[in-house]
Amino acid sequence: MTQPGLVPAADPDAPAYVRRVLAVVQSIPRGKVMTYGDIAEYLEDGGARQVGAVMSRHGSGVPWWRVVNASGVLPPQLRGEAAQHYAEEGTPYDNSRERVNLRTARWDGR
Repeated sequence: MTQPGLVPAADPDAPAYVRRVLAVVQSIPRGKVMTYGDIAEYLEDGGARQVGAVMSRHGSGVPWWRVVNASGVLPPQLRGEAAQHYAEEGTPYDNSRERVNLRTARWDGR
C-alpha cells in the first residue's frame, strides 16, 4: 500500500528517474536483492545516494526490502519487517547478523 504523498512506480507524473528506479526494484525477483549502487549502475545514472533518496521518498509501493546497502543491510527500523519478507521469499538472510547474504542473493538485472 502506498502511503499518502508517495509516488507509485506507475505514476506518470513522477520524475523519470524515480519511475526508472522503481521499475528496476519491481523487477527484482523474489528471493533476490540489489544494492542501491547496483541499481544506479544498472541504470547507468545517478549513484547509491540518489537511489536511496528515491527509495526513502517513493519506495513504499514496491518491494523495498529487495534493496539493501553494500553490506546487505537495511536501516534498523526496517529490518524486522524485511526479515519477515526474506523468510517468506526464501532470501538468504543471516538473522544473527541482520544482513542478506549478497554472495547468493544478489541479482544482476538479467
